[in-house]
Amino acid sequence: MAKESTILLDKKVIELLKTAKEHPKQTYNELLEKMAKMLIKLKERNQYDEFLHKIQQPKMKELWDNKEDKFWDEI
Repeated sequence: MAKESTILLDKKVIELLKTAKEHPKQTYNELLEKMAKMLIKLKERNQYDEFLHKIQQPKMKELWDNKEDKFWDEI
């Protein structure tokens, strides 16, 4: 079984890939692999950040929506 395959890309995507290369001899395969790994890590981080945000919301609401702080609005 072959380890390579062919994919069709729009010309504008090819131009973006050329611009994204870190050095002239970097292959599209190397570049796409690196980009895919970065995207996966970013997604994992965003999921973690969203989780933290959700668990912090009730406490932040408790801290911000209290009668004591409304006193300062009147000064």
